[in-house]
Amino acid sequence: MAPDDATVLIVDDEREVADVYALRLRDSYETETAYGGEDALAKIDDTVDVVLLDRRMPDISGDDVLEEIRDRGHSCRVIMITAVDPDFEILDMKFDDYLCKPVEKADLEQAIEQQLAARRYDERLSEYMNVTSKLALLEGEKTPERLADSDVESLRERAAELREELDDALESFDDIDTAFREIERTPG
Repeated sequence: MAPDDATVLIVDDEREVADVYALRLRDSYETETAYGGEDALAKIDDTVDVVLLDRRMPDISGDDVLEEIRDRGHSCRVIMITAVDPDFEILDMKFDDYLCKPVEKADLEQAIEQQLAARRYDERLSEYMNVTSKLALLEGEKTPERLADSDVESLRERAAELREELDDALESFDDIDTAFREIERTPG
């Protein structure tokens, strides 16, 4: 998925804040805004790739929105963007990243890119596991002759393609890890 194809939902009860983030990101991503927790829950669906979620909102807190997103089984990545200083309660929260306001545009874009890369990696890893488990099952149960008469070779080719993609992703992990550590997560 190219960044331009990614949809980012920006959730903040302060309209100006949500609109500024949308303005900063609109050249790189498809952006949508939600001005509170209820609005976010009404807009969240499987077309949303990344959610930028404020924690402190009057109607439904960001913590509750996050929990509902996970309960609904949405596969989007969630970045908490908030003025609430993190405490030990975050240990049980299922967000993917946590940034403290104010957030610079470069840090915001870098955090989104990392979440999109993680999502692509997760999808490919799941597909690789699916393909290789099918291959192992078929190769363990069928004779070489039966395998030769089947479409199993295309499965082998796909497994090799996915393995190469995953190897490439792992090689770039050091760069991603370095970039991840460079994001300013606390107000500077």
